[in-house]
Amino acid sequence: MTMGDPIISVRGLVTRFGTHTVHDGLDLDVRRGEIIGIVGGSGTGKSVLLRAVVGLLKPAAGEIRVFGESVRDTPELQYRQLRKRWGVMFQGGALFSSLNVQQNVEAPMREQLDLSPQTRAALAAIKVRMVGLPENALGQMPSELSGGMRKRAGFARAIALDPEIVFLDEPTAGLDPIGAAAFDILIAQLRAALGLTVFFVTHDLDSLHAICDRIAVLAEGRVLATGTMAEMQQIDHPWVQAYFKGPRARAALVQKRTA
Repeated sequence: MTMGDPIISVRGLVTRFGTHTVHDGLDLDVRRGEIIGIVGGSGTGKSVLLRAVVGLLKPAAGEIRVFGESVRDTPELQYRQLRKRWGVMFQGGALFSSLNVQQNVEAPMREQLDLSPQTRAALAAIKVRMVGLPENALGQMPSELSGGMRKRAGFARAIALDPEIVFLDEPTAGLDPIGAAAFDILIAQLRAALGLTVFFVTHDLDSLHAICDRIAVLAEGRVLATGTMAEMQQIDHPWVQAYFKGPRARAALVQKRTA
């Protein structure tokens, strides 16, 4: 694949919880090298879509391909190899509370790679520095970290295996504006440095303005529209208009212009 090719392809996705249908024929392509922001109202299935793409949720119907491989139908051994090529940061960082930062970052290495303890420790230290945490954070427990530090530690774990794709679920939620802006910069820097594709579930309009190449809007059980921020402004749909032209959207746009 080259830059711009679809690295993730979703076709006809249907997901249900009991009798409740979340996605009903959802289609989406994610291009190699882009940061794509996944947005939508509450209950539209943004995080559900992320979990389906990485194979943590089995859909009722449809096809999901990552790197050209079917996530649904790939045998377990092949899926394990495929899974090494992406990293996931769940909401809040989702660190193991009984492990320190170093052990959390090493967790994917212990599961997926045959490395010596010394090599794992050295790699964990590199990843922690890459996300802007001090080296002494390695020995700290999640309960000893601030919210922003926990998110950075979660990001370090997501890039532990040098993935080609990172999936980020509301990474700036709960951060103050300065911390959220700093995290946006980190995402953009690591995308550039590591050649990442970033699948970015967010509600944060500032993040959409600051770093997303494209936006995908989830509504009515499907991807209603994809495009740039400028293209979102032209879509004649009530939720899209309210979201991208409301007071908070205007404030984010003013902030971007004055930054």
